[in-house]
Amino acid sequence: MKKWNLIIDVANCTNCNLCTLALQDEHVTNSFPGYAEEMPKHGHRWIEIQRRERGTPPVTDVAYLPTMCQHCDEAPCISAAPDAIAKRPDGIVLIDPVKSKGRRDIVDACPYGAIWWNEDRQVPQHWFFDAHLLDQGWAEPRCVTVCATNALEAVKVEDAEMEQLIAREQLEPLRPDLDTKPRIHYKNLWRYASCFIAGTVSVERDGVVDCLEGAKVSLLRDGEIVATQNSDNYGDFKIDRLDADGGNYTLSVTAAGYTDPFIELTFAQSTNIGEVRLS
Repeated sequence: MKKWNLIIDVANCTNCNLCTLALQDEHVTNSFPGYAEEMPKHGHRWIEIQRRERGTPPVTDVAYLPTMCQHCDEAPCISAAPDAIAKRPDGIVLIDPVKSKGRRDIVDACPYGAIWWNEDRQVPQHWFFDAHLLDQGWAEPRCVTVCATNALEAVKVEDAEMEQLIAREQLEPLRPDLDTKPRIHYKNLWRYASCFIAGTVSVERDGVVDCLEGAKVSLLRDGEIVATQNSDNYGDFKIDRLDADGGNYTLSVTAAGYTDPFIELTFAQSTNIGEVRLS
């Protein structure tokens, strides 16, 4: 049977918030019986875009991470309240707005923090994949229709086909450690979750300091090469997709006619080491 999945390309999200605005326009002051009570005007962000700035000046970048209910196949919220929450055959998780009334404990059951408490209505709420629209014949959720950068893509396929898509597009779950089998899949998640090491290679010739293009920069860990890159025409290098685990690394810079420096590094966040002067 075909089931719904959402693919989020972190590299394409620009924090325009069109998805969150469309969701609020759809749900604020609107109640959909059988699906959800109306969304509060303030305080709820069923789709929440998180921001992370990586690096240190002058080498920095910013990534945005849309988060929401992950529509897990092994949903902790369903385990906590099987009488009030159910997974539909098409993969969508629904919190029953009647059966969940007064159940504030359901909010705490979600390890992603994606369930919100509606104080006025006394019900837990989440982004329910715009199931009310899909059931009316919409081809995709409203948030997907308004995404101007194609950061969101809804696909309804059988599980076997989705597994092939995950492998082909190198999609990842948000929190693999939770093993909840989510139906929200992230592309280019490294833009938000990984670290980089950057710097500039320079040399001094006849008393003039200049950048060095084509220097071979290698990053090693435990004697094994993790990544290799050549400095560009400005002498700059940036090695990305590194684990943010505070590991110990060695940076080696090689260029013909110069002594190879070895720099010992320990970092748990993206770092610009500045100028590496060869002699």
